Amino acid sequence: MKASVLLSRGTAPSALVEAELDDPRPHEVLVRIEAVGVCHTDLATRKALGDRPAVLGHEGCGVVQRLGSEVAGLEVGDRVVLSFAHCGRCAQCRSGHPAYCALATTLNNSGRRPDGTPTIRVDGAPVFGSFFGQSSFATAALVDARSCVPVGDVPPWVAAPLGCGFLTGAGSVLNVLRPGPGDRLLVVGAGAVGTAAVLTALSEGVEVVVAEPVAARRDLATGFGALAVASLDDPLPSVTHALDTTGRPELLTRALALLQPRGTLAVVGLGPARAEIDVRDLMLRGLQLRGCVEGDAEPSQLVPELIGRYEKGRLPLDELVTTYGLGEFDRAVAEQRAGRALKAVLLPGS
Repeated sequence: MKASVLLSRGTAPSALVEAELDDPRPHEVLVRIEAVGVCHTDLATRKALGDRPAVLGHEGCGVVQRLGSEVAGLEVGDRVVLSFAHCGRCAQCRSGHPAYCALATTLNNSGRRPDGTPTIRVDGAPVFGSFFGQSSFATAALVDARSCVPVGDVPPWVAAPLGCGFLTGAGSVLNVLRPGPGDRLLVVGAGAVGTAAVLTALSEGVEVVVAEPVAARRDLATGFGALAVASLDDPLPSVTHALDTTGRPELLTRALALLQPRGTLAVVGLGPARAEIDVRDLMLRGLQLRGCVEGDAEPSQLVPELIGRYEKGRLPLDELVTTYGLGEFDRAVAEQRAGRALKAVLLPGS
């Protein structure tokens, strides 16, 4: 691997360094990265690792360069989106819910292969890699073939966030909440995940209400056809469905209060571990509170569907993306946090 983004020392500036990437094992694929999205999970993991050096990134898109000896269904030269790792064998994987794989933590967050071997070295020393089975803040990534979804000629900077952020937002609508025409969806937080959910719901003919404090994000949602307010304390209509992308306990409570009887709230944002829920109200009004990981999606099915909607003009995902060079990680993060970029995507070739 010619270069990678090395994240270390908590919130210290990132650095572009030379790194060594292992050869593919029989079930693995070597992918030249063309684009990789920046996600909140990358930033949270970077902070949690403290001084431990790491190559993160889990929304990669690139071109297959080499195939392991046992890989089928992929060819050198294929453009692929890289999504989360899953075993493909446990009950959750076999039933079409790989985001809840029994080995999810080991495969995505251990920093190494399941057998404990590293995939990335810097100056000869192993570093935290295999993040979400890829570590794609780099010019190349080593990935299990199961995580590769062929995407054809779609622009890589549009396709990359379908590995996680856009997949989560769209999947939460299509797979979990499933609103239809005549329903009204509340989206709390209009970052990349929330706005992908907004676009998906609108493409389904659903009325959408957005609560988002950043004015530029409200304007974007309004331009797409949603009603946008700054806070859940603003006057709002009742809703049939709600999606929380913030993980803030007080917002969960407010969103539940806005639901009509038999309404559903799905939670995709990681926040404090505890929230105060009125269980009696939940029961008496027949409400549902659902957790949702990665949009409860089978990437090999949902990613092509979302790309099809994009190509037909029903899902203008390109309007959510701002691109940066691979060495501009810190600038991309700063502009995303400031609300100047909705979805930052790094381009290793820039």
